[in-house]
Amino acid sequence: MANKTTFTPEEWKQVLESVMLSGMAVTAADPSSLIGVLKESMATGRNLLTARSDPEANELVRAVAAEYATSEGRQAAREQLKATLQGSKAADVRAKSIAALHDIAALIDAKAPADAPGFKTWLQHIAVGAAEAANEGGFLGFGGVRVSEKERATLNEVSSALGLNA
Repeated sequence: MANKTTFTPEEWKQVLESVMLSGMAVTAADPSSLIGVLKESMATGRNLLTARSDPEANELVRAVAAEYATSEGRQAAREQLKATLQGSKAADVRAKSIAALHDIAALIDAKAPADAPGFKTWLQHIAVGAAEAANEGGFLGFGGVRVSEKERATLNEVSSALGLNA
């Protein structure tokens, strides 16, 4: 079973970053109000908390969730995210996030084939959670739709990048 020692330090940062990228791709696809963006970010955080104590989660998911519980792990993820998205305009964040998820999926397939399906499914679950966290459209949080067409399209792209709809 895979964990931090399965990867080089640089690869591990990419694995950690994948959690943020999953939610960020959806958020960038159809940005909500400030409250909506906060709800979408909190959904990612809830998924991390749940994974730490989920006996059904595979070892790689639990290792990543445990790493996020440390300030060093969160800092490493933020640094890697900053490097990945450096110089990006807001419109580029979704595409860059999806491209990075594709690369991370290939890395996990190569280095952790036993844990890859469960880990990639977890990343997809994070993206779905972000998409469903806040209504899109409407006024002051009232009305709108649970998942916008742009978010739905991005969820399909995330699935494809992770190799889940093959």
